[in-house]
Amino acid sequence: MSNVNLIPYTVQTIIKSTKEIPPGIQLINAPTSWDNGYKGEGIVIAVLDTGCETNHIELKEQIFDGRNFTTDDQGDPTNFEDYNGHGTHVCGTICATKNDNGVVGVAPNAKLLVVKVLTEKGYGETKWVIEGIRYAMNWRGPNDEKIRIISMSLGSSEDSPELHKVIQEAVKSNILVICAAGNEGDGNHETNEYAYPGAYPEVVQVGSVNLKKEMSKFSNTNTEVDLVAPGEEILSTYLNNEFAVLSGTSMATPHISAAAALIIQQCEQEFERSLTETESYAQMIKRTVELDFSRRYQGNGLLDLSIGFTSKSHQDGELTVTK
Repeated sequence: MSNVNLIPYTVQTIIKSTKEIPPGIQLINAPTSWDNGYKGEGIVIAVLDTGCETNHIELKEQIFDGRNFTTDDQGDPTNFEDYNGHGTHVCGTICATKNDNGVVGVAPNAKLLVVKVLTEKGYGETKWVIEGIRYAMNWRGPNDEKIRIISMSLGSSEDSPELHKVIQEAVKSNILVICAAGNEGDGNHETNEYAYPGAYPEVVQVGSVNLKKEMSKFSNTNTEVDLVAPGEEILSTYLNNEFAVLSGTSMATPHISAAAALIIQQCEQEFERSLTETESYAQMIKRTVELDFSRRYQGNGLLDLSIGFTSKSHQDGELTVTK
């Protein structure tokens, strides 16, 4: 069985306190969605990562449940605490609560299922990820809530048929699986760099741009990239009730995972029915803006949540976009 690791990322600054909407969240126009009444209510997102700081002021009310599949804390399954910082940062971008302090996430009213599959050192076994995905697929909340989105900012250079199979099962069970493209990019769009599970065609593979909408040189390029989001100088929650600025496709991914919650909430309210995984993906892609870069870099382009409020044409619900 192969191993997986945190996709390498850069910690640029640690900040004790702040009070702002992070620039990356503004760049994808999440506030437009909030202003129209969509903040992710009723959507539970499974985050497979290093865990989450459960007492962080911005996150403690957002955590619905969780489980540890690693050897940290002697393998105690009930302890999904984050000792690395990466998972807490990802969780904050997804749904840090909207209050008068700290930061706010893309979907501030969504909830988290924290699935710890990476240790304090950022190392994991592929079987932990497989077990974590199965746990997320089978999880039910007190009111029979189900996971709609799985977010994974992790990767391996090795293709695992077992991991691929369980992801296919998750997608068939109507879960959007959203993964980081990886940070092995060489700045040349003509070369392919693959990190798994991001490179599997069934997942939503997320590349990175900076806050000027320029492609991140580290972002993997390949024909399976679906879209891009901000991944450089991303401000979010961090250990010890603090905040940090990090960079990597790991940081782009939760922007998309949380945006999917807003899109699903909006469309299901408008269509008055549940969306399939294929429809959720199609609605996401309809909210992209093509940039002046190769499709191997950007896929369909940069996510822009304001697009969903410029036209009512998407309400017909007839969707044909496929990955």
